[in-house]
Amino acid sequence: MSAKPRLFVTRNFPSDVMVRANKTYETTRNDEDNPLSSADILERSAGSDAILCAATEIFDRDLIAALPDSVRMIATFSVGYDHIDVSAANEKGIVVSNTPNVLTDATADIAFLCLLGAARLAHQAAATLRAGQWERWMPSQFAGVHVTGKRLGILGMGRIGQAVARRAKGFDMQIHYHNRRPVEARGLDEAIYHQDADSFLAECDFLSINCPLTPETKYFINDESIEKMPEITVIVNTARGGVVEDAALIRALKSGRVAAAGLDVFENEPNLNPDYLGLDTLFVLPHIGSATVETRNAMGFKCLDNLDAFFAGSALPSQVEI
Repeated sequence: MSAKPRLFVTRNFPSDVMVRANKTYETTRNDEDNPLSSADILERSAGSDAILCAATEIFDRDLIAALPDSVRMIATFSVGYDHIDVSAANEKGIVVSNTPNVLTDATADIAFLCLLGAARLAHQAAATLRAGQWERWMPSQFAGVHVTGKRLGILGMGRIGQAVARRAKGFDMQIHYHNRRPVEARGLDEAIYHQDADSFLAECDFLSINCPLTPETKYFINDESIEKMPEITVIVNTARGGVVEDAALIRALKSGRVAAAGLDVFENEPNLNPDYLGLDTLFVLPHIGSATVETRNAMGFKCLDNLDAFFAGSALPSQVEI
């Protein structure tokens, strides 16, 4: 019997995923689940044939160049792959895979939780109650932004953006979207496509960010773009923190130019800008978009499906190709 492929696993993934990985591969694990530096990754990946990582590990060009020649594949436990220099990996002959499709609904659910939580000032209301400071019902207390019937702008109409749009239809929201191209999707025949970003922003009573982080989307939300949005708007981000310029959004929330925001992702996670946490109009979550047992297992199994296919010489279910 041939030896099992050697797999370096950078995080302590769900137990069902690890059981399957250990059956198929000779694993080197990070059971402490501590963050790994580039030096740690290089040391622990020695002799490995592949790496199973998360978005918390940054595989830049320098790290990829230094990886052992034995490493032939990187499977990331995420849809986004901006933490991996895919071009550098491909140049070195390393295949990269990701996990599309399996976390669409879970992330769209969290996007709508952020939308509703922000619009209805859920953080402020809950914090007041938990602190024992709610003394009586008052007609103007915790008055947020009405959701039903408003215009929802979706930045990035991929699978998750489409799922958010379908949920919004249940609130009779009018859907506008900005994307590289128009899309045809189930239940979204009336969605309005904007090729021009300015015309799109002008229609966003609510904005849901569902695009990948690219050079084009980096800091899409900034002082200039915020000024192009309606006076009372709510911004939601469940994609990547770098799409939002923190300082600009914080200024807009403090001034009231943006009514509220719901954020599940941040630049420089977990070291988010501390000025966010003092804002009553911010509904905040610690990057839990995919955090259901079913979804996290499905993500891990997708990683292993990709790895299994690679070592079997078959086409990968979800290879990243640029």
